[in-house]
Amino acid sequence: MPSKRTRLIAGNWKMNNDVPAAKELAEALVEKVPASDSVEVVICPPTIDLACTSHKIAESAIKLGGQNVYWEEKGAYTGETSCGMLKSVNAEYCIIGHSERRDYFHETDEDINKKAKALMAAGITPISCCGESLEVREAGTHVAFVVDQIKKDTEGLTITDPSKYVVAYEPIWAIGTGKTATAADAQEVCGAIRATLAEIFGQETADGIRILYGGSAKPENIAGFLAEEDVDGALVGGASLKADDFAAMVEKAAE
Repeated sequence: MPSKRTRLIAGNWKMNNDVPAAKELAEALVEKVPASDSVEVVICPPTIDLACTSHKIAESAIKLGGQNVYWEEKGAYTGETSCGMLKSVNAEYCIIGHSERRDYFHETDEDINKKAKALMAAGITPISCCGESLEVREAGTHVAFVVDQIKKDTEGLTITDPSKYVVAYEPIWAIGTGKTATAADAQEVCGAIRATLAEIFGQETADGIRILYGGSAKPENIAGFLAEEDVDGALVGGASLKADDFAAMVEKAAE
């Protein structure tokens, strides 16, 4: 992995932890997650927990991210969160296009593209998710499917600092199912993602964009993924809710 790409371990808490639980987990992470110049660490709590979590991690190297955002600055959009709101709690990252948002809430690539543009204009780094279903994987069209997502999600984007745009490849069939893609599976698609980014933005920019693997990543398997050329970290689900497991993954990424 080129040295200019700092590894990134991001924890997606999903819809877990009320405010007291969020404070407790944040405190445990501050205590247990090692600080490292070679690994960037981000946690993405539910919106209700962003403010309290931001306070708890303020003196640490852990960074804060949102799980979703809306592209308008403000207005009559009940239940939504703006870029300005994320900025006000010192969020530096935001997940967009997670498979659960696409599946359960019918978000489209056009929506994700709008969110990416809004976040980047606000100085927040998108963690833009892509990935295929089991049906697509079994049909053997998974690479073409993900490449199409990347092209649509990045349409019209201008990337001046490649460290400020992150892609997370998450094979949907491996999220919360106990199934895990192999490291070779991840590299096949992440390599295609980087090649597509090079076509769009040029090789130099593509070489600076971090691509994460997400899909039942845990302490036992993360080293194998990180050994691959085009995997620069992980978007962690369930394991991010356990301070010891998440800290162990950061430690392995720092090796």
